[in-house]
Amino acid sequence: MTSYAAPIDDMQFILHDMLDAPSSDIPGYGDLDRDFTAAIIGEAGKLGSEVLHPLNAVGDREGCRLENGTVRTPTGFADAFDALRDGGWTGLDCDPAFGGQGLPYLLQSAVGEVFVSSNMAFNMYAGLTHGAYSAIHTHGSDDQKATYLPHLVSARWTGTMNLTEPHCGTDLGLMRTRAEPAGDGSYVITGQKIFISAGDHDLTENIIHLVLARIPDGPAGIKGISLFIVPKYLPDADGLPGAANAVSVGKIEEKMGIHGNATCVMNYDGATGFLLGGEHKGMRAMFTMMNEARISVGLQGYAQAELAYQNARDYARERLQGRDVTGARAPDLPADPLIVHPDIRRNLMDQKAFVEGARALVFWAAHLIDRSARSGDGEADGLVSLLTPVIKGVLSDRGFDSTVAAQQVFGGHGYVTETGMSQFVRDARITMIYEGANGVQALDLVGRKLAQDGGRHMMAFFDEIKTFIAENKADAALNADFLEPLKAASKDLQAAAMYFMQEGVKNPHAALAGSYDFMHLFGHVCLGYMWARMARAAGTARAAGTATDAFCDTKLTTGRHYMTRQIPATRLHLARITAGPDHVMALDDDAF
Repeated sequence: MTSYAAPIDDMQFILHDMLDAPSSDIPGYGDLDRDFTAAIIGEAGKLGSEVLHPLNAVGDREGCRLENGTVRTPTGFADAFDALRDGGWTGLDCDPAFGGQGLPYLLQSAVGEVFVSSNMAFNMYAGLTHGAYSAIHTHGSDDQKATYLPHLVSARWTGTMNLTEPHCGTDLGLMRTRAEPAGDGSYVITGQKIFISAGDHDLTENIIHLVLARIPDGPAGIKGISLFIVPKYLPDADGLPGAANAVSVGKIEEKMGIHGNATCVMNYDGATGFLLGGEHKGMRAMFTMMNEARISVGLQGYAQAELAYQNARDYARERLQGRDVTGARAPDLPADPLIVHPDIRRNLMDQKAFVEGARALVFWAAHLIDRSARSGDGEADGLVSLLTPVIKGVLSDRGFDSTVAAQQVFGGHGYVTETGMSQFVRDARITMIYEGANGVQALDLVGRKLAQDGGRHMMAFFDEIKTFIAENKADAALNADFLEPLKAASKDLQAAAMYFMQEGVKNPHAALAGSYDFMHLFGHVCLGYMWARMARAAGTARAAGTATDAFCDTKLTTGRHYMTRQIPATRLHLARITAGPDHVMALDDDAF
């Protein structure tokens, strides 16, 4: 039996000591005092550890099943969803005009981490609903908002995102799903979508599908794609679920992990749909969901790693195996616990340093999203747009690696199902694939985001790090342990970007062959910057008495581990990038 406890102290440290959220000029942040955020996260933690996490293994074991055209979720999921809905958790950061609580996205991110760590597959039902809410809230008409948003905010209805088709995934320009005007303002949707998470279930009374489709005679490629609201049940005159729409589940995919979430083939056989946003503007509307989803997937990566780390740490403290090489640490026992051994400690420190740095990065990004949405700050919006593929790609890659490392602590016991570690690994694996596989994230970063707005946002990132180093270099310990490694890593990132500028224009392969390494190099710099900020915050928290000496000492030691054992990998990534594309592209296709 696995366990989970919300890391409230660390979340509070980031919210208050690193970000100093209540002192921010962002509207709504003044309400985020320590007692308030502790109460919210604490209650989410109770729900997570007492209700959601005990269902994690149940969902993995039972999976979902299709009965008479309806998906049945695992035992206990319906009651748990009622608890989530009745507690108001699904509308935490949503617009009060539609029943939401209007709290910042930053707090939603903290709560979201708790629920993902508790039960990732279960949380996806609500998480995708939030994305559908955001798309309709941003691009919908007043009538559409009035019809759908109150139900999505309350989670009486849930939402999905329908992009992928059997013959096209990332290349949406190949899409075949059609949307024929019906003559009454609606459209007739015909086609098939695959890999639709939460495509059907028995948790709510209606499901609102957001479906990409092509209107006849529209522009070719992605420029001719539109987005449609396609309800499972069409709302009646009172706004309640009425007649069944012509949408059905073809099958449930049998997957490696996230068994508790229904990943469906969805068939649209002349279904009624309603245009969301303008004709042929579907990608713009869909990217409202996609960008939110990509940040959320990065969060899933480290949240799953947090769950795996907690269980590996506890096992290492309890499992007796061998003796400390320097002498018995527990002479009254037949062997010492695993945690005394250097390689186990190295493994756990790698996990801990990643998870805590990743949490800080996602919370910082959430703060930037709030600054953009609530203050109209275009620079914050540009910076978070730049960071989105890094957060999605790096945190999901390394989150998966971290769950594998946690499994390794268990040895053979990690490979058997009863310890639960194999589920953590299998569930984490999907984060590297969906919402744009990580190779696509790297291409997006190098091919689009670096040069966006003339490279202004990349320069803003470098300036932020440069300013932070300059402001804190008088602190000798901070400078030696954190700022100097950060400066060296940042120079590696600058050198890689310069290489792309010099070589990529002449040969695009020079940039794209190095894009994956660049994404991870960038990720190391981001995590190093977060660790430098947390190290400074630890000193401030110690002086102010807002964190204990033990907490601050542990934080600094963990940060030093990252700066000495992890961030030097930037040199490896730079060497790979500057090696160029020749060997990557040398073989003929049939030589592989």
